[in-house]
Parts: sequence; structure tokens; C-alpha cells
Amino acid sequence: MNCRVCGATLRSITTDLPLKVSDRTIVVVKKLPVMQCDGCIEYLIEDPVMAKVDELLSRVDRSMELEVVRFAA
Repeated sequence: MNCRVCGATLRSITTDLPLKVSDRTIVVVKKLPVMQCDGCIEYLIEDPVMAKVDELLSRVDRSMELEVVRFAA
């Protein structure tokens, strides 16, 4: 698969990704599988992974400023 920004190859990696879920809440998703571009900073979260991320984020305590959750495949 190629990057939509620069055209370089995307490769599968796991990373820790911060996501802002409300005005005051940030969730860090640890060990998240993404497709990372070899040529620029672009990344892609595939649809099945994003569905699971949405499920994880729906359970987050939005009264917290920062929460860390582990992605489990």
C-alpha cells in the first residue's frame, strides 16, 4: 500500500498514539497497529482497528484529563 501524501510505501508497525476525545480529555492508546509511511509522517489506521479504537474510546472516563489504554488485538 502506498502513502496518499507522498506515495512512499506504508509498513505495518505498532505505536503509542494520543487521541483527543473531548475539550479536556486525551487518551493515549498504547501498542496500536497502524500503517506508517516510510517517507513522511503520515499514518493510516485500518477500518477494523479504528472500530476497536472507537469501542475503547466509548468507555473512557471523560472527567479525566489523561487516560492510557492498551490496544488488545
